[in-house]
Amino acid sequence: MSQTLLSRRQMLASGSLGGAALVMSNLGFAATTAQKAAKPQGKAIDEAALLAYLGASPQSLPNLPYAQDALEPVISARTVGIHYGKHHQAYFTNLHKLLADTPLATATLEQLILKSHGREDMEDVFNNAAQAWNHNFYWKSLSPVQTSPDERLARAIVGKFGSTEALSKQLLSVSASQFGSGWGWLVVDKGELAVVKTGNAETPFTRSGQLPLLTVDVWEHAYYLDYQNRRPDYLAETIAKKLNWTFASANYARI
Repeated sequence: MSQTLLSRRQMLASGSLGGAALVMSNLGFAATTAQKAAKPQGKAIDEAALLAYLGASPQSLPNLPYAQDALEPVISARTVGIHYGKHHQAYFTNLHKLLADTPLATATLEQLILKSHGREDMEDVFNNAAQAWNHNFYWKSLSPVQTSPDERLARAIVGKFGSTEALSKQLLSVSASQFGSGWGWLVVDKGELAVVKTGNAETPFTRSGQLPLLTVDVWEHAYYLDYQNRRPDYLAETIAKKLNWTFASANYARI
């Protein structure tokens, strides 16, 4: 058993999720010209505002938004079946074991991530909650049919990267460069679009409140059955053909 495995006694001592709000410094929301006049860009946003954007995800495996073979031939049904049914499910199973009969047993994934991030005594909770959340977000970031950014997001992409094609190249490059397991993300950071990567279970919103718009998974279980060690090939095909820009546009519209 891992030394970081959180005992029930520790969980009970840690108390419920109530208490002082976690201040996410440097979190900037994109705003209209009129809003900018009333609310300076870059103003700190507290935990309640961050959770309002992220939503409330229960500690249970959600249904896939499409059939397991819907992403073929880019991502095979076999890969999706193992990735979703084994890896993704395991994070929820682990959480249930860690949190049973504790005040956090009914907490949302978002609450668990914010509460456990950076705490050695809750490392196992963070890893499983964040991986469960990241995978929830990953499946929504993919689409069986080709999509395009809406007008507002398209303007922001052109303003920041020059074109959607240039953004796609940067997302591929940054994601492929992640050493070991992790994730590539399109985020809003201090009011501007940015491409970032995170290692292992890390999420953008624990890093000064970067707000994720979409993600690509670069853990080996996301691609190895279909592409072996050719991570860039998996990323090139996925980014070019299967990114869900409708999902990203809806997220951007809420910022």
